[in-house]
Amino acid sequence: MADYKDLGKVYDDFFGPGGSPSFKEEQKKEEQKAGKDPDQHQENPSEDSSNAETEGSDMALSSEEKSPDLMEGLLVDIRKIREMVEADFHAIDLEAERELARSRNGLTDPEAANEETGAASGNPAQEIQEEKPKEPEKSGMEELEELIGLTTIKEDVKELVALMKAAQLRKDQGMKTVPVSLHLVFSGNPGTGKTTVARILAKLYKEIGVLSKGQLVEVDRSGLVAGFVGQTAIKTQEKIKEALGGILFIDEAYTLSRGAENDFGQEAIDTILKAMEDHRDDFVVIVAGYTNLMEKFIHSNPGLKSRFNKFIEFPDYTADELQGIFDLQCKKYEYTLDEEAKELISAKIREMEQNKGENFANAREVRNLFEALITNQAFRISAMENPGPEELRLVTREDVVKDERKTEEEAHDN
Repeated sequence: MADYKDLGKVYDDFFGPGGSPSFKEEQKKEEQKAGKDPDQHQENPSEDSSNAETEGSDMALSSEEKSPDLMEGLLVDIRKIREMVEADFHAIDLEAERELARSRNGLTDPEAANEETGAASGNPAQEIQEEKPKEPEKSGMEELEELIGLTTIKEDVKELVALMKAAQLRKDQGMKTVPVSLHLVFSGNPGTGKTTVARILAKLYKEIGVLSKGQLVEVDRSGLVAGFVGQTAIKTQEKIKEALGGILFIDEAYTLSRGAENDFGQEAIDTILKAMEDHRDDFVVIVAGYTNLMEKFIHSNPGLKSRFNKFIEFPDYTADELQGIFDLQCKKYEYTLDEEAKELISAKIREMEQNKGENFANAREVRNLFEALITNQAFRISAMENPGPEELRLVTREDVVKDERKTEEEAHDN
């Protein structure tokens, strides 16, 4: 880079000896006014020498006597010099970014350093970001095996996948296949993993080529039924279109057949049944809800009964499985419990499972317990000054019993 301590040197570096183009142009204009031919400077150097004194006196004019065009040109020249200097300093910054990337990552190849900084020729250097390596995506079967409990459900899913995989292999070989309905009924209490298993099943079906996309679209009655005649079919068709190539999961599907005179749920059912027939090779519907209500729903309509002939019952979790779900939440979000807190939480979960009602919410109950616990912990550490990582992770007995004290105080007040 040039040394810019001497501005005159910068001027000559940029424009070359003899001054800027603006100055040269103005000089020609002055010579033309005096009746001289500017091109004679190169052909008659002796004449230039004889007129040097006159030209020198012209150059000595004050800035007030110089023409406005000359002054404007000089300003333009100065701006160009500034841009040149800024460009050189930018080049220094860019190289510094590359050196930093090389030192951080042990790179010796300048091209590799360019890739690290995200810098390209002529573009500003981008902020260096050190990305953590991404974990490899798990297969659908790996995700299924990692689920806590659900032993019978896992076996049912594996049988379905094996059946469809064999059918797909026969189809690829040009052999005949037995028509099998892919549509399912998931029954059981809330929080038993129905939506999670449906999402994994969509992934598995895509992996073996049964479905083209493998997405799961979740809806309930409000996402399908409209309040006016003719709108329900349109609303339902939009969800069907979104789910083509994957699975349409309808939670609390029994609410679609309430039997009221002006209810449009039947219109949604009819639209779905038609889509199941029209897109049988690349569209799966799973309806879910409470066991007894789902049985009534399926048997209320001949079209539903003929298409949904596979029921999968999701049982309630045991106390040990609920404990495992709680521990998994703690691990996922980086919380640890001291020994007293562990004992209290374990007792709470067992009491919860033993005293469960008919519509026990299973994993949702555990999730609510976990959220209440971390809320209490957050309130406690908010009084600390600069809590460290250990304090932010640790859940204590005080965090567990806080809600119990609050309940006792409320009962006493009443």
